[in-house]
Amino acid sequence: MNRQKFTDKFMAAFFILAIIKIIGILAQLFHQSFWSVVGTLVIFVVIAFIILIVLMQLEKKEKENNASGKGRSGGGNSYLEASLFDKIRDRYEELAQKYIREKDYQRAAKVYMNLLKDYYRGAKTLEDGGWYNEAAVIYLKKLKNKSEAANCYEKAKQYKKAIDLYIELGQKEKAGDLYRQMNDTKNANIYYQMVADDYVNNNQMVKGSLIYRKKMEMPDQAQKILLIGWQEDHEAFNCLNNYFANISDVVELDRQIRELYGKTPSDKKIIYLEAMKHEFKKDPKLQSTTRNIAYEIIAEKVATRSEIVNELKYFNPEDEVVLKDISRYKMGRNRMFRN
Repeated sequence: MNRQKFTDKFMAAFFILAIIKIIGILAQLFHQSFWSVVGTLVIFVVIAFIILIVLMQLEKKEKENNASGKGRSGGGNSYLEASLFDKIRDRYEELAQKYIREKDYQRAAKVYMNLLKDYYRGAKTLEDGGWYNEAAVIYLKKLKNKSEAANCYEKAKQYKKAIDLYIELGQKEKAGDLYRQMNDTKNANIYYQMVADDYVNNNQMVKGSLIYRKKMEMPDQAQKILLIGWQEDHEAFNCLNNYFANISDVVELDRQIRELYGKTPSDKKIIYLEAMKHEFKKDPKLQSTTRNIAYEIIAEKVATRSEIVNELKYFNPEDEVVLKDISRYKMGRNRMFRN
């Protein structure tokens, strides 16, 4: 039984589908604008023409192969089919890139989504072209990607829609940021407070303090959180270091350093000594206080931690006598242990 060639079958099917598609496009006149329907029809006609050319070329090549005795059946049809769809896909890609070069991002996106069924590239093309609301809808409805959709709504300044998505995603700080963009301080602080509470409950005291200081503009509350972290040994050194860093007045800082040291238990004085090394370098007005505190800690700990004498050099960087005393002390300790 004679079999109709694959290209003949495909061409027949193509003409039938093309007619149905044209009827479908024209039917859109009932619920879309005239020029929108015309634009869609033009795109379809251009693409149909490209496909028709490809089919005609393949038919011509098949006839030439048959005439020369090189025509193949069975597996050849499979190869021909794959080749055909690859060529059609390449034509679609070229068409989409052409629209992008022409800055016609909506048409390019339609090619990606309607013809290549690539919704991500379609959405990304719309986003790149500044069609943020349209891109957000594709991300949300077709790709179920709330994060990308929220980002697009944010770019479109559709802050309420973006906030709803960020809340669903658990990004409370981002929700607070967008409320602040809307000058809604009350709602912004509600979400910032949630973030700060989460950090504190997870013993991330420095991050919690930064929310209070940078986002909520509550520096006193930020200092309280850092003080709790220092006292309860949650990120103790970082909390103490940040606590001092937030005090800009040198006189007040000097007072705070002395006051906190007076309340510091023995087992945390080594940490306090590390903090003093930082404070010593800040301002000449702090050097007397920090040096005296360092001497007290070193004197208290040297019996059990002889290596602590090395810390003296940080508080006397230019004093050659102190450096020699440290060296003599270490040599004496070494001779004592050898004997």
